Amino acid sequence: MTENEKPLIMVVGCGDLAARVLTLLLNTPDTNRVVLAGRDLEKATRTANLAMLTAANLGVLGDVRVERVDLDDVAATAETIAAVRPDIVFMAASLQSWRIITKLPKADFEALDEAQLGPWLPMHLAPNYLLAQAIRESGTAPKVVNAAYPDAVGPVLAKAGMAPTTGIGNVGNIIPALTFGHAIEAGADPSAVEVKLVTQHYFSHYVPRFGDEGNGAYHLSATVHGEPLEGISHRAVFAHLSGRLRRLGGDAGQLLTASSAMRVLHAMATDSGVLAHAPAPNGLPGGYPVRVGRDGVTPDLPGDMPMDTAIAINEDCQRADGIDHIDEDGTVTFTDREMAVMRRLLGYECRTMRLVDTGVWADELAGRYRKFAEQAAA
Repeated sequence: MTENEKPLIMVVGCGDLAARVLTLLLNTPDTNRVVLAGRDLEKATRTANLAMLTAANLGVLGDVRVERVDLDDVAATAETIAAVRPDIVFMAASLQSWRIITKLPKADFEALDEAQLGPWLPMHLAPNYLLAQAIRESGTAPKVVNAAYPDAVGPVLAKAGMAPTTGIGNVGNIIPALTFGHAIEAGADPSAVEVKLVTQHYFSHYVPRFGDEGNGAYHLSATVHGEPLEGISHRAVFAHLSGRLRRLGGDAGQLLTASSAMRVLHAMATDSGVLAHAPAPNGLPGGYPVRVGRDGVTPDLPGDMPMDTAIAINEDCQRADGIDHIDEDGTVTFTDREMAVMRRLLGYECRTMRLVDTGVWADELAGRYRKFAEQAAA
């Protein structure tokens, strides 16, 4: 890619998030050179055309084409990536969206939700591991932006030298509401407020639902017109997220995640250096404030916070999400409490998981959940 050339962005996956991000990309002249890749070529074609025609209706004529990609076929995926040669890959594929359990009857959902997201890691790590292998085999070196549980997927793949460039969502999703919440408490214009947050997925998922941090470790700071905003109760700010600033979640809430992705993708495409919040920058665990440009992401921590402090906060919060620790070889150890929920409800128990075994555990978890969902619907 030359200095002035528009980057080629490859979107992998044809689900709800991929479709929303594709629409935003094609509606933005800086990012509307796109390839949509999915297993179902007919669905990919229809999804791409819908986004293209929507953009055209708004006066933006983009360039979008489709490719068939089956991540299970690493060699074929590598050939496709080598032929396409994307500058940026946006990974939106997962074996099972986190939203699936929200479709269960209320009591079943609330019981299973106590397991948090950590034990579901195989469903998000397995396709990312396959994609990482295909990219390595392709001989290309695109920037990779991952949307599937990046807080944990990134650090696991980092142990194998295969981490995505960054993730999106999670910590990035909660920043707008925290900005408005601080503005309300300070009586300030939201445009003058800047927040910086270090935390893992658990926190960003919990606070908007319950109005407090639960068991989540975090570090949060805010400024108004560049001056530190002090004397503001975090609990008062958090309460707004489940009160005045409450929002739709589930499928509808994917729009917020898509906008988080777009902030990162646009910054990469334009080399803007904008401040964003992203999980797993360069394979780090959890989420951080970052600066984003063409070369990737650079953590931009608050004040004089050392990186090891930020990592420790995220690893602490990660335990609340069901992941106890990640070893140097990428082996994941899950927490006893959260895995006990999976064992009791699904009959599924994975105490430790090696990276190479991720696909096997994903298959078992998919089968166990399918039986549970069928019984719940009966």
